[in-house]
Amino acid sequence: MTHRTVFSFLSCLLAFSFALAISACGSSDGTPAPAPPVTPPNPVTPPAKVSEKPRYMWIDAPANFYRFANSKDNIREDLKKAKDTNIVVDVRPYTGDVLFNSSTADAVTQLDYWDGPSYKYFQRTATWDYLQAFIDIGHELGLKVDAAINTFVGGSMNPYGLGGQGMLFRDSSRKSWATVYNLASGRTNCMDLPSDDSHYYATRFLDPCNDDVQAYVLNIIGDLAKYDLDGIVLDRCRFDNLLSDVSDNARDKFATYMQAKGISGYAFPDDVVKPGSETVSGQPKYFQDWLAFRAKTIYDFIGKVVARVRSVNSNIKVGVYVGAWYSTYYEVGVNWASHNYDPHADYPEWANTDYQRYGFANRLDFMLLGCYAPASSVYGNTEWTMQGFCQQAKEKLKGDVKFAGGPDVGNPDGFTDGGQQTAVTNSVDACINAADGYFIFDMCHVRSFDYWTALKTGIDKYLASLQSK
Repeated sequence: MTHRTVFSFLSCLLAFSFALAISACGSSDGTPAPAPPVTPPNPVTPPAKVSEKPRYMWIDAPANFYRFANSKDNIREDLKKAKDTNIVVDVRPYTGDVLFNSSTADAVTQLDYWDGPSYKYFQRTATWDYLQAFIDIGHELGLKVDAAINTFVGGSMNPYGLGGQGMLFRDSSRKSWATVYNLASGRTNCMDLPSDDSHYYATRFLDPCNDDVQAYVLNIIGDLAKYDLDGIVLDRCRFDNLLSDVSDNARDKFATYMQAKGISGYAFPDDVVKPGSETVSGQPKYFQDWLAFRAKTIYDFIGKVVARVRSVNSNIKVGVYVGAWYSTYYEVGVNWASHNYDPHADYPEWANTDYQRYGFANRLDFMLLGCYAPASSVYGNTEWTMQGFCQQAKEKLKGDVKFAGGPDVGNPDGFTDGGQQTAVTNSVDACINAADGYFIFDMCHVRSFDYWTALKTGIDKYLASLQSK
């Protein structure tokens, strides 16, 4: 056999063997089998990204009305400066009228404001939709936009000779909707308060126990939910104070509540809440039942609000603003804690075992907590420190709802005259790290005292801290 012949033979043999190998490793239809997967040695799992906590800036309607009511340019200018926050636009101030299109409530045409030496009314002459302007500009700038309403309000008696304005002052047929105070002199409709009463120059509340009032407010909320909002915030979703509300509606609904507990035959309000008293001491036998009933009234209403908003736009989140001073918030009929928190254990002087049942935290998507401590009380672990307010709220909310806490930088002690840049900066650190977010009231103070840089410094410091986590 020649060398060429041997070479040809070996080549054929190798080709035949290779073909057999391919056939043996292929599929039944002759398709070559895929190569086995290669697993990289020592796979690495990327670290989870730390999410930023939200920041909220409140835009009060009366305090900012002179600047925004007739000027989209001013809205844009200030929203550009607020780019590190979500904005919460007040669109139903204390008068009960609204700053958006509603088939239920009247439109705001004027609001009082401070003009140097005195208060005056500022007139709105623009015809464009106030809320829609904030939505359009805010979303264009990449901001989330929430709308806030004063819930159970119907007007205000303003001092400085301005007089009363709002639905209750325009429409006498709705006087029965107004809250009724439990004064030492007897039950008194708030529209009949004498001018020398301490509650005369103030917001006029509506009766939360009145079914017509609830239906009216729910219709307003239904109109609001038609907007392209990120969230709706309920402010003043409460009773006015411990003197309210002892209306006939409240009396009858409390009777039903007590009958379910097997209790009847008491005098109202004398056996329930002491006339003229705004303290816990010296209250009658059924006082704690009364407080639980009021908390239940607000608890039930918030459930109705969530259902109404969801029925219109399920993408809108529902939240509340509440004061962080839980130890005395029973005065306004609100239990904002988790239903798993037992207030009776901590506050037996005013909370019975039923009060716990009406903690409404888990009914909401978010909560804004007013931690309105003095400028000198940023850090701490007690009530009336900003940080302590947040820490205590976290214990009471038990993770049922995300909450943002923060200061009023215009009204508490130390803040009234400005110059508190350090306190503003530190408030971000104190609150955002103790809560699920940060909240600041109000844009008018940030603007008038030029706290923009102080606020940004605090937020930037917080954002920088995330990089190390």
